[in-house]
Amino acid sequence: MSRILDIAAKDLLQLVRDRKVFLFLLIMPISFTLLFGYAFGGFGGPGDPRLPVGFLNQDDHWVSARLHAILADSDVVRLEDFPTRTADELMAAVADEQLAAALIIPPGYGHAALEGRVPRLILIADTGTAAGKSIESEAVAASQRLDSALQTALIVDEVAGQQAPFDYVFSQALSRWDDPPIRVRVTASEASRRTNSRDNPLAHTAPGFMLQFAIAGLLTSAQLMVNERKTHALQRLLTTATARVHILLGHYTAILTMILGQFLVLLTFGHLVLGVRYLDAPAAALLVAVAAALCIAGLGLLIGSVARTEEQAVIFSLVPMFLLAGLGGAWVPLEVTGATFRIVGHLSPVAWALDGFKAITVRGLGLAAVLLPCAALVAYALLFLGLAAWRFQRMQEH
Repeated sequence: MSRILDIAAKDLLQLVRDRKVFLFLLIMPISFTLLFGYAFGGFGGPGDPRLPVGFLNQDDHWVSARLHAILADSDVVRLEDFPTRTADELMAAVADEQLAAALIIPPGYGHAALEGRVPRLILIADTGTAAGKSIESEAVAASQRLDSALQTALIVDEVAGQQAPFDYVFSQALSRWDDPPIRVRVTASEASRRTNSRDNPLAHTAPGFMLQFAIAGLLTSAQLMVNERKTHALQRLLTTATARVHILLGHYTAILTMILGQFLVLLTFGHLVLGVRYLDAPAAALLVAVAAALCIAGLGLLIGSVARTEEQAVIFSLVPMFLLAGLGGAWVPLEVTGATFRIVGHLSPVAWALDGFKAITVRGLGLAAVLLPCAALVAYALLFLGLAAWRFQRMQEH
């Protein structure tokens, strides 16, 4: 055991003297996370969640003004008033996705409503989308609410006359919609509310870049193993009582310690500074970090055993970084890809590590949710270790 720790300590001492270690393990993941966080609004305040709808009133009537007031108080749409725009300009803005939809009140809308005729609105939207359907439903509901109050006031005015003035009945009927007799209340569990409050772009980019640059950082440890063979230090070490398994485990322990230290620093930084809620489930986060570190350290040991030159060590480190990170969803979430790509993507251990971290940060789940991803990562770690041991044995036989 002491020989394993001596080799690990020797490797760690050499690693901490190399600036590339801090570049790939800490500086690069933090820099890229901050960059992409700003790019995708991860540091912005809570914006208006309502859908932007262009509003053009071509009917100079108080009824139309009331409809505008109702929609202005909506929790679904946000009116963008364009009194000088034409219908064609609004249609172009919707087509260019500057607006989610456009609503036009045509001339004669108010008179039609007061005469008991069905008033017509012009809605420009793609009602085949969820946003378009929501806007259509909100516009219809507002129009029906206004029309119901108008008809109630007209009927009461015709029957009661001065005893129930039109304006008074209309305002009372319209205000009743503010407190309807039947309400639909949507409730969510406390875990769901916590999840929604922390769901931000950084919950994906932070663990993605952390894993990507952990793999990139393997080039330094791989170069150490290459230099060990080039300087014949390995051959001299094998003439002592040190067994091959001790050498492998010593290198593995050093790489594992380095990556696990990176994960702990970045998990704490992400939770406290970036607001990515890793530590809401600390045991689950630690388990995923350890499993991912075991896997990546095994990959690093395999790269160091395969590479014969420093140039090969660089290539064998960076190529897996791009391949495994891109395939595993570190750049584009696998959730937005097709079913086939999601299946193929999970051939990469990065995908399993991201599943584990996002189960905590995005879905608000705990230890039970990360057991499967961790099992997959440990399986990859055993595979990489087995291949590294086989390669190391063959290398010494030749």
